[in-house]
Amino acid sequence: MFTPRRIKHCRLCGAAVTYRVPLDDTRERAVCPACSEIHYENPINVVGTVPVWSERVLLCRRNIEPRFGLWTLPAGFLELGESAADGALRETVEEAGAKIELQGLFTVLDVVRAGQVHLFYRARMLDATLVPGPETIEARLFREDEVPWDEIAFRTVKQTLEHFFADRRAGVFVLHTASIA
Repeated sequence: MFTPRRIKHCRLCGAAVTYRVPLDDTRERAVCPACSEIHYENPINVVGTVPVWSERVLLCRRNIEPRFGLWTLPAGFLELGESAADGALRETVEEAGAKIELQGLFTVLDVVRAGQVHLFYRARMLDATLVPGPETIEARLFREDEVPWDEIAFRTVKQTLEHFFADRRAGVFVLHTASIA
């Protein structure tokens, strides 16, 4: 079982926390011995899109670590105060400067070892204008046979692209879910 133990100090009083199973719980948690606050650690949500323009998919070459220089779909961490859909739209604008319309949730991929859940939406680009942001070296549109498969940054992105092209060939898009060990 994944146990990250990332919390070192209480967010309320600043005391060093200890890890133990609180009463009425079944999992070890960060508990403050000074004020008794229980700190829960939950997965981080990564949200993004599969933007399409004229049979081509938009990919961004990463200008940041991890996986600097490799290709990815526009995606990033969901911010507090935004819905998953709003976060996916924001990330697409920030990373590629693309104007899109969401077409529905497409993949939900659990990355258990990293404590993350990746959610990708299908998206229709409203035009072909791309204005890459500072986290992107280059943004480009690729046909399926042009995708740099050996240079894809993350397994979740590769799986999402594989599902997208397979569904497009089949003529029907469905929601795909999986867990990456």
